[in-house]
Amino acid sequence: MRRLAGLGVLVVLILVLGVAQLVLPGIAAQRLRDRLARSGRVLSVQVDAFPALELLWHQADRVVVRLQRYRSSPQGLATLLNQAGDVGSLSASAAELDTGLLTLRDASLTKHGNQLAGSAQVTEADLRTALPVLDSVTPVASSDGTLTLQGTASLLGVAATVQATVSQQNGDLVVTPDVPFGGLATIRVFSDPRLAVESISAARTPAGFRVSATGSLR
Repeated sequence: MRRLAGLGVLVVLILVLGVAQLVLPGIAAQRLRDRLARSGRVLSVQVDAFPALELLWHQADRVVVRLQRYRSSPQGLATLLNQAGDVGSLSASAAELDTGLLTLRDASLTKHGNQLAGSAQVTEADLRTALPVLDSVTPVASSDGTLTLQGTASLLGVAATVQATVSQQNGDLVVTPDVPFGGLATIRVFSDPRLAVESISAARTPAGFRVSATGSLR
């Protein structure tokens, strides 16, 4: 009798786990889709977890997100990445990513463990929209995890060409003008205690340039 009762419990447990494996990933994907849809247009969301019960503790093996467009500040994106800390593998892409100041095109992000890698297309048209005083920006050097940009700006009828170095400083992303005492004019463009930038690079494209960066969750 005890054996039959034990067998019955085992069968019920297997059924519960089987149903959870079929249902929970879909529920988790729909919740993530609904959340992302508040700030953009979602094309697809896929969530994989085995066993699926780990989703109840906000853990997943793999998440794939495809977006047509999405709007979020850099701090908002950092928050999303931090919440994805318990996702083993993440692959996300957006045809258009509006950061509030600058629009990025064909943006992609991958995460394996705590390591991050991302890239995006920056067009000269979007740069001029974000900063009207800029006439052009071109990457002129990219090595050792830093990026040197050369730009031409016009203000009050006066045009000038200047170079600036984009690099990481204690995990923050900073821009330093390549002029005497330029260090005094360093601009911190991204800083978040949850995310450390490790390197940045870029390559020229017909419409502007493609920038790539690596980092890690702290």
